[in-house]
Amino acid sequence: MTDSDPPPTTPVCSARGCREAAVWALRWNNPRLHTADRRKTWLACAAHRQSLGDFLDARGFLRDVAPMDPSPTLEP
Repeated sequence: MTDSDPPPTTPVCSARGCREAAVWALRWNNPRLHTADRRKTWLACAAHRQSLGDFLDARGFLRDVAPMDPSPTLEP
């Protein structure tokens, strides 16, 4: 862990190799595998929100993007 890494309790970006704090929730599903109401979530930092969203959208998987809600189980 380096000084720039967030504390282990902070949700981090889902982009490969990124350890930045997540601020976006990208909710998606694969209609071939998941029921219409099921949502999976990738987390994204500000820098990766667009690229992760584009990846999911190009495959028809992206359902919505929202600011990440603070977790009630994590301390601020």
